[in-house]
Amino acid sequence: MESAMDQVSVYTPLLINAVKAVIVLLIGWFLAGLLSALVKKRIVSHPRIDDTIGGFAASIVRWLVLLVTLIAVLQLFGIQATSLVAVLGAGTLAIGLALQGTLSDIAAGVMLIIFRPYRIGQFVDIGGTSGTVKDLNIFVTELVTPDNVQIIMPNGQAWGTVLTNYSAHPTRRLDLTFGIDYGDDANKAIQIVLDVANADARIHKDPEPWVRVTNLGDSSVDLGVRLWCDSGDYWELKFHMLKAVKEAFDAGGISIPYPHSVEIRKAG
Repeated sequence: MESAMDQVSVYTPLLINAVKAVIVLLIGWFLAGLLSALVKKRIVSHPRIDDTIGGFAASIVRWLVLLVTLIAVLQLFGIQATSLVAVLGAGTLAIGLALQGTLSDIAAGVMLIIFRPYRIGQFVDIGGTSGTVKDLNIFVTELVTPDNVQIIMPNGQAWGTVLTNYSAHPTRRLDLTFGIDYGDDANKAIQIVLDVANADARIHKDPEPWVRVTNLGDSSVDLGVRLWCDSGDYWELKFHMLKAVKEAFDAGGISIPYPHSVEIRKAG
C-alpha cells in the first residue's frame, strides 16, 4: 500500500507539470496568433508602411512567442534556459547543417523585405511561376495564380532566381501586331488603328500611339502597334483592341489574311 502511494507521489509532480505544460502551450499558441494578428493589422493600417512588412513582422512575432513558449515548457520539466542555450551553442554546427535550407529561407526573407523586389498584391513571375503575391512571411512567399491556385514558394528559391515584376511600374507598353493583305492600303490601315487607339481613354497620349509597318511576311503586311496605358488596364485594353481593330478593319474594307497552303501534284 505504501509502495503504491510512493509511486503516486513520484508521478504526481510530473503529471502536474504535464498539465501545466499543456496549458502553457495553449496559451502561447493563442498569444502567438493574437499578437501576430495585432501587429499585422497595426502595420497594414499605417498609410506609410508597406503591407509586405506587416506580414513579415507578424510572422517574426509569432515564431518568437512560440519560441518563448517552448522555453517556458522546458523549464517546467527542469530544463533551464541557460542549459538550453549551452546545448544549442554546443550543437550549432550540427543544427546549422541540418537546417541550412530553413536558415537560407529566413535570410532570403530578410533580404526580400529589405530590397522589396515585389510587394503584396503585385503580379510577378518568379523562376517561371506566375501569380499575384498574397503573403510574404519569414519562410515562404505565397502566390495566387489567375485561376486561383495557391503556390507556396520558399524564400530562398524566390531570392535566388530571375524575377519579373509586372506591377513594379505604374504604366506598361502594350505591343500588338495586325496583318493586312498585300493589296490593301497600308496608310489607310494605319490610320484606322490610330483612330481606334485615340478613341480609347485608357491609352496615354504621351507617349502617343505608335503604328508602323514592321514586317513583310509571306502572306501579310504586318503592322506593329505600341500603346502605353496604366498597368491595371493592360489586359482589358489588349482584349478590347484586338476586337475593336478587327471590327474597324471589316468596316473599312481592310482584310486580315490567313496562311494559304498550295497543293502541287506531279502528273505522270
